[in-house]
Amino acid sequence: MHLPHRFGFRRAGAMALVALVSVALPGGASVTLDRDALSRSLAASPLTEEQKVLHVLNRLGYGPRPGDVERVRSMGVAEYIARQLDPERIDDSAASARLEKLATTRMSSRELGEIYSRAVEARKKRARQDPDAAAKPKLDPAMRSDMEGQRKIGLELAQAKILGATYSERQLKEVMADFWFNHFNVFMGKGADRVLTTEYDRDVIRANALGTFPELLAATAKSPAMLFYLDNWMSIDPNAKFPERGNLRRARAKGKTPAGSAVPAKAGKRARGLNENYARELMELHTLGVDGGYTQKDVTEVARCFTGWSLRNPRGGGGFQFVPFLHDNGEKTVLGRKIPAGGGMRDGEIVLEMLANHPSTARFLATKLCRRFVSDDPPAALVARCAETYLKSKGDVRQVLAAIFTSREFYSQAAYRAKIKKPFELVVSALRATGADTIAPPVMIAALRSMGEMPFGCQPPTGYPDTSEAWVNTGALLERMNFATRLAAGEIPGTRTRLAELAPAAGSTGEMVSGLARALLRDAPSKDFVSGIERQVSSGDDQKTVRIAGLILGSPEFQRR
Repeated sequence: MHLPHRFGFRRAGAMALVALVSVALPGGASVTLDRDALSRSLAASPLTEEQKVLHVLNRLGYGPRPGDVERVRSMGVAEYIARQLDPERIDDSAASARLEKLATTRMSSRELGEIYSRAVEARKKRARQDPDAAAKPKLDPAMRSDMEGQRKIGLELAQAKILGATYSERQLKEVMADFWFNHFNVFMGKGADRVLTTEYDRDVIRANALGTFPELLAATAKSPAMLFYLDNWMSIDPNAKFPERGNLRRARAKGKTPAGSAVPAKAGKRARGLNENYARELMELHTLGVDGGYTQKDVTEVARCFTGWSLRNPRGGGGFQFVPFLHDNGEKTVLGRKIPAGGGMRDGEIVLEMLANHPSTARFLATKLCRRFVSDDPPAALVARCAETYLKSKGDVRQVLAAIFTSREFYSQAAYRAKIKKPFELVVSALRATGADTIAPPVMIAALRSMGEMPFGCQPPTGYPDTSEAWVNTGALLERMNFATRLAAGEIPGTRTRLAELAPAAGSTGEMVSGLARALLRDAPSKDFVSGIERQVSSGDDQKTVRIAGLILGSPEFQRR
């Protein structure tokens, strides 16, 4: 589904693309980038030379800032792609400096748990002191500090996401961090995940964003945030027996149950049992896909394999632990393969290895990656090649991405501006296009919530959708226009744009529209586009630049990438 075209574009004049050269990466590391295939794909593409560069900037990142198109044309598309695939070789100190002020994003889950605990105690204390406290907004200074500390955890994580995507030179890594968090979604608003999500995003998702999928899958499986979100920390063998109370701590410390001390759970106490939530989402959403060939019996058997994968003190930010006496040590059969009895924690690791290397997983992930980088309905031939690359490279994410970025399908006319920006992509691309300097204030995060994509706020495990029909509706488009208008008008606190520098110094309204459209869209606007905006701007308007910029940023053309 596509946005209706109120305006069109005419293709910009051809420009000479800098000749592609091989990229030698220092330190011995390398990315397999088929330079010949890339040269053939670029030569066969109907896009102009500037459009090819713009396409790469829009897909590998969040769109160009002023000067980016010229910079990438100068270095060459091949070198830019190779650098993005090897982000540690890119100096990102400027973006890091902006993130330094967000102290909670560098804290451990345990440290964040202490902040959360103080806030909970502050609420309890206020309730004890004043039963009617809930109706009174004023807090004493100590309580206010604790409550603000709790809110700051989620606020600063969302701010870090916006600032990283806006200012990082490692654009592909930012895109992949967003992609993988959405793929392995957790909802920050669920209980202990208020303190566990920061570490999950930083040390699990971002740390493995351009690594191998098997490593990423294993890291998410042991992540406290995922274990809590999908309830696996409570999944145990229904027939498990517990050590006597006095020996329980020693049993956990030694990783085994003391001989002769096991007793049944107390009568009358509701026993925890097998929980299939994680097992089901692991196969349906994380690996094989809904049509990946598994059955309900497989779900149950996988759930048995992950019994005993648990947490220490979730709300206090405790880490992963395997509890042997909670694990079902019997024989299991998953996808036709027998897992022998007595394997302990190894049962779950075997399942992860099986799923990560399964052909259905390769096809499922290839489809999602091609959908993100090429089109909502990705070409079947490209998906098949990417799935083959995944299997041959043992799940190397960079090799699959390289296959996409060197393909003819990626540089086709059908792929150019074929994707509708999600709200987060719209906000960040608008900040980048206008050269904005921002602190990512709370009102910006509130705008994302109004548009339907609150950072870390997706409740179902499916994550936010990545197809046009999910985002194209009257209400959503109105919220997008409201944000564009406020950004252009300078009405977002802590945010300044460079629109005055980007706008033509003088000229008619039509010339101003053409100049600003060229600066913000990086495509030469059509006559219909110019006249359409011209009709909405009065010639005597002293805020003409602001008005025009808002209409361009809110236009259907800017919604596309």
